[in-house]
Amino acid sequence: MSEQIAKQWLHDSATTATRRDHSAHMDLISKRVNLVGVPGFDFIGHEQWSAQCLHEFTNNIIKSVRYQGFKLLAATDARIMFKTFETVEATDGQVNAQGIEVLLEKEQDGKWRLVQERILPADETEHDRLLH
Repeated sequence: MSEQIAKQWLHDSATTATRRDHSAHMDLISKRVNLVGVPGFDFIGHEQWSAQCLHEFTNNIIKSVRYQGFKLLAATDARIMFKTFETVEATDGQVNAQGIEVLLEKEQDGKWRLVQERILPADETEHDRLLH
């Protein structure tokens, strides 16, 4: 069940980003989100994430988002932690691909939202065989 919830969240995240649906995409992200591992930033919170997505969606920068590989790390009734490999392709052909560790949490309204994401170093991504 946890894997099914996580994979549905990934599908929804990729679909809303590819369609450039800012409100639907940000509804998948908790107000308490914390993104770590981005070069040049200690962390990125909800406001920065929302502003970046709005900029990318409004300016038609994102061509597609996709996920491959899945490794469930832990799951409870209210939290699911897993790793996957994310590929974001821009309309100019640029590709940003990296392993990520994701923590979803079931919030008060019953929706599963991203509360934490960590960009994985290349050696950890390789070790976890997210691309195999």
